[in-house]
Amino acid sequence: MRLFWIAIAVLGGGLVLLVANHDSGSVFGIENNAFARTLYLGVLGSVIALGLLGSGLRMGQMARSLAIWALVILALVALYQYRYELQDVASRVTAGLVPGSPVSISDDAGARVLVDRSSRGHFEVLADVNGASIRMLIDTGASGVVLSAEDAVRSGYDLSRLDFRIPVSTANGTALVATARAGEIRVGAIVRNDLPVHIAQPGRLTQSLLGMSFIDTLSGFDLRGDRIVLRD
Repeated sequence: MRLFWIAIAVLGGGLVLLVANHDSGSVFGIENNAFARTLYLGVLGSVIALGLLGSGLRMGQMARSLAIWALVILALVALYQYRYELQDVASRVTAGLVPGSPVSISDDAGARVLVDRSSRGHFEVLADVNGASIRMLIDTGASGVVLSAEDAVRSGYDLSRLDFRIPVSTANGTALVATARAGEIRVGAIVRNDLPVHIAQPGRLTQSLLGMSFIDTLSGFDLRGDRIVLRD
């Protein structure tokens, strides 16, 4: 128990030194972040050692316990270091299981979202509009983001409060749309806030469109065979 309180005292003293030397940026010539990391790891190691010493285990059992703890810590460090790569793998697996799921890649070059061509020959992506998951057609021929009436309702819009008076041309002919704004549109790792959207009259649009009002906010996009890459 005495050793436990010594470890607590060391931790407290180290924290006081970090606070006192915050402006100087170092403690005993050691950069603050490095000192804090060393202090944390030292206290963690002390707690583990004290727990093992106080458990009454034999040396062989204690060595096995230390080896298990070391493996657990190494596994956690490896997971943290490769977190972005693991996210990419998870995104690719999800995209294979759920058609239209975007694959997000984040690195020093920024965020990129990969979308594969659907079985119908179009680029369709599952996007979030105001928190609702919407299957949208990536359409560079559409001037803006256009939501079908059904998708608009799912995204929180009240159709009875909209004014359908702007004529637009669609694959189904001419339709009247209303203007609104989307609090958030998320396509994978790419997020845009407060974007203008058009909402089609009920029954006039079968699928929502991700048009140029969203695409123009990107740094670019590339078409690579059966895949389109959106670059933030």
